[in-house]
Amino acid sequence: MLTKTLKSLFNRDLHKLKFEIDAYQNENNLWRVDKGIANSAGNLCLHLIGNLNTYIGATLGGSNYIRNRELEFSLKDVLKQELINMIEATLTVVDETLDKITDEQLNSEYPMLVFQEKTSTGFFLVHLTTHLTYHLGQINYHRRLLDV
Repeated sequence: MLTKTLKSLFNRDLHKLKFEIDAYQNENNLWRVDKGIANSAGNLCLHLIGNLNTYIGATLGGSNYIRNRELEFSLKDVLKQELINMIEATLTVVDETLDKITDEQLNSEYPMLVFQEKTSTGFFLVHLTTHLTYHLGQINYHRRLLDV
């Protein structure tokens, strides 16, 4: 049951992420920062892609994804269509991985220590949904404030 819920939430919010990135009228504004706004929408998008491909794709799904977290925040001027393609690829990885997760895995310890204390895989996957939603909200505000 939890896996089905998680899959639904990741699908919903990754589609919303794709919508938000595509909604930028001026592609250059994806990379714009302004007073009090430290991260561009493009960098937040790259961060979410790296986060999900690392913690779901590589750790749980066995993909060969190698994260470069520093680049998620320093890389600039990736084309909007390339970001959208990356979101779509991430959605596929998340879907395929969650399709293989069992209830036993959800209740067992997440295979990587991310926080100060160990967590279950189920707890960590719920955390990843809230992390995605948090940054999705930031991207929405970024677009509405700076894509003018």
